Amino acid sequence: MKLIVGLGNPGTEYANTRHNAGFLALDRYARRLGVDADPVRSKFHGAALDAFAQGEKLLLLKPMTYMNRSGLAVGEAVRFHKLDPETDLLVIVDDLALPAGTIRLRAAGSPGGHNGLIDIERVLATRAYPRLRIGIDPKGRAPQSDYVLGRFTEDQWAQVDPALDKACDAVDLWLQHGVDKAMSLANAG
Repeated sequence: MKLIVGLGNPGTEYANTRHNAGFLALDRYARRLGVDADPVRSKFHGAALDAFAQGEKLLLLKPMTYMNRSGLAVGEAVRFHKLDPETDLLVIVDDLALPAGTIRLRAAGSPGGHNGLIDIERVLATRAYPRLRIGIDPKGRAPQSDYVLGRFTEDQWAQVDPALDKACDAVDLWLQHGVDKAMSLANAG
């Protein structure tokens, strides 16, 4: 079993915000798989969907704990299913250091100041888990919280929309080939 987590904040006030790029990508991946997002099960402090892709049983999970407590949901799911974060977990997250439309897959690494990743690292006690970052553009002069909780501009959305498809392709590559091969293919474009 593989656990694919999209990070974001629950609630309509946060829908389609930059900080919810992980939710957007996970929703798009569920649609690609033909998984009916309704009804979503409430499990592991999140919205969970069962799926099957690339020969793997999947749990698609959107933590409903708000970004800063994402580790609670991830930790519960990892422990319950006895998963190895290094090989069985993929976290999809926004990244304000990357230009809009850019994706980057990494096998491990620093949370880069992202509160969702910081909390996951705290709960799992490791940085060794794959993360797929979706660029949302540097914030410029706006306060960071205002920027990430704001909605994409039209120009940004024109770049982010196809990046969500690339993120779905990267998830498939990770499932098919593992993180190392998937990184070389997903990060090339």
